[in-house]
Amino acid sequence: MGQSAVSTSRAAFPAARDIVELLKPITWFPPMWAFMCGVVSSGAAFGGRWPFLIAGIALTGPLVCGTSQAVNDWFDRHVDAINQPERPIPSERIGGTWGLRIAIAGTLLSILVAAFVGFWVLAATALGLACAWAYSAPPFRFKASGWIGPAVVALTYEGLTWFTGAAVMAGALPRSEILLTLLLYSIGAHGIMTLNDFKAVEGDTATGLRSLPVTLGVARAARLACAVMALAQVGVIALLLVLGLGTSAIAVTISLVAQLALMRTLLLDPARNAPWYAARGVTLYVLGMLAAAFGLGGYIG
Repeated sequence: MGQSAVSTSRAAFPAARDIVELLKPITWFPPMWAFMCGVVSSGAAFGGRWPFLIAGIALTGPLVCGTSQAVNDWFDRHVDAINQPERPIPSERIGGTWGLRIAIAGTLLSILVAAFVGFWVLAATALGLACAWAYSAPPFRFKASGWIGPAVVALTYEGLTWFTGAAVMAGALPRSEILLTLLLYSIGAHGIMTLNDFKAVEGDTATGLRSLPVTLGVARAARLACAVMALAQVGVIALLLVLGLGTSAIAVTISLVAQLALMRTLLLDPARNAPWYAARGVTLYVLGMLAAAFGLGGYIG
């Protein structure tokens, strides 16, 4: 009786710490970093844009990204029961339908905040939220595909958040060279998302998720991920050179060369070394993003 009462209480009133854990604050950093790159690449002065800037940070971090984590955990609760049984939903620290309720509330709040900021931010937010739901929820469940799933996450985490940062500052559609740069970095991020799938091969195999490490094997998936990350950055370097932004092109080149050196170690044992590479190679990748953003911010076409 006592255990049943505790379970019911948790289902009705999830603890604040469990809600925060559900929203995975550690995952907010990549989109917030891309948002910062968008802000820098716009070249616009902060001026009276501070309220919109703060709203944009909230959107890309706790609101849209946090909501996407809640959506994913709700629809992946059976997968997490294998891969991460300690998570709030499979462990029943967030019971009943509270996971779904939190995801819906986050979606509505995100739309409300984005509408305050402006049309282009609202459009990017709506697309990002649609991708978040379609990624995890049936009938689409894009994450079941090793090709489409990482592409959707890469687009939302890198591209749309960069777009949001530039749009927040410009108050308009970002310039074409910014759009091309964020597209290239989004393509490269497909490789990062593939590396992230290495940790869940067992659960993905058991539940029918066709991630690239499952369908191609870990070794081939790792080589593909490295190629995608590298070639996208080669495209960024070429674009920066065409624009006459030599200093930024050199900085991105140095970052890429260092990544290539680290990739050699990654490929020796991809399953074991993926977390090691994520802490080093992905850090270099995002530093290159910022270097490109600084160049674009000072560019006058």
